Amino acid sequence: MQPMESYDVVVVGGGPAGATAASDLAQQGRSVLLLDKAGRIKPCGGAVPPRLIRDFAIPDSLIVARARSARIIAPSDRTVDMPIDGEGYVGMVDRCDFDEWLRRRAAMQGADWRQGSFQRLTRDAEDGPVVTYRTKEGDSVSVRARTVIGADGANSAVVREAFPQAEKIPFVFAYHEVVRSPQTPEPQNAAFDGERCDVYYQGRLSPDFYSWVFPHGDTASIGTGTAVKGLSLRGAVDQLRRDAGLDGVETLRCEGAPIPLRPRKRWDNGRDVLLAGDAAGVVAPASGEGIYYAMLGGRLAAEAVGEFLVSGDAKALAQARRRFMKTHGRVFWILGIMQRFWYVNDQRRERFVSICGDRDVQRLTWESYMNKELVRRDPLAHLRIFFKDLAHLFRLVSP
Repeated sequence: MQPMESYDVVVVGGGPAGATAASDLAQQGRSVLLLDKAGRIKPCGGAVPPRLIRDFAIPDSLIVARARSARIIAPSDRTVDMPIDGEGYVGMVDRCDFDEWLRRRAAMQGADWRQGSFQRLTRDAEDGPVVTYRTKEGDSVSVRARTVIGADGANSAVVREAFPQAEKIPFVFAYHEVVRSPQTPEPQNAAFDGERCDVYYQGRLSPDFYSWVFPHGDTASIGTGTAVKGLSLRGAVDQLRRDAGLDGVETLRCEGAPIPLRPRKRWDNGRDVLLAGDAAGVVAPASGEGIYYAMLGGRLAAEAVGEFLVSGDAKALAQARRRFMKTHGRVFWILGIMQRFWYVNDQRRERFVSICGDRDVQRLTWESYMNKELVRRDPLAHLRIFFKDLAHLFRLVSP
């Protein structure tokens, strides 16, 4: 028998979180196996803020479109436009190409990138983790690791293996269709704008989340999400395509997956396994934004694992969640409250869209989104928003 291969780290999952963790650890000089299940693309609007592009050195070639505004559509079909001031924009990526590029970058940094499906996590005679996976040819392979990073999505198999008592976290099931963008303006698709993200807050399309039409250059993502069981997501997207005048364009692919809406209370097993990305629950409530938080979570996981490999102290693994929540926990808390209150019915959605028309709200929203920091430098604007919000809560103003 050949001796079992050994790595410092096995990263399960090659999405933005796993690929970033693998790349950073390989740069540290660690031996890394990046294990990715081939052929799976997560349904995603593909929006990335400028901070992500800067912090993770994303080349312009991966930015397939630049959205310079958003249009919010109320249950009554009333629209509110939210332009981005100055030269700012939201980058749009196609996850099919974006994730592949991240995996290739990890491989170029020295990670051993393999296609395979995670099967189980066991321990050998030395009491270290052993990862067993199935290759695309159907062979079962086991490798030894000092640490394992589970970045394998909301339905994480690593969580089931290493965290048998893990709490169940809320999620929405997202579904989108990638279509060919209209090449020439026609009366039926006149509402489509290749530099604008359209967000629909309409209960008939999603009773507890939102629906979207996001431009991707030559293509567009049309999707919706909900936690309500039994709702036909395909039917909702069919209706959305008709509403947006995109029912006649070519459909290129369809994808669906669960999206978590709350960070897990624990990301490490206190021993040698750490979670990142959707497996850790780092998708923002209300907005469903996950790419930036996944990549940041992957980077923090790499830092924590690197510290653990040096010190041997398993407490270092807990630093990943601690650092993430210190920076973004308050934002997640606020967004969770916002979703639970404003998304509950169409009457509140109508008022929420009205609030989105306020210039103070728009400016602070874009600044916070693009820089991934709560804006504190304009207290008067925050005070104005507070009183306007109260007015809508108590219906002192019309929607």
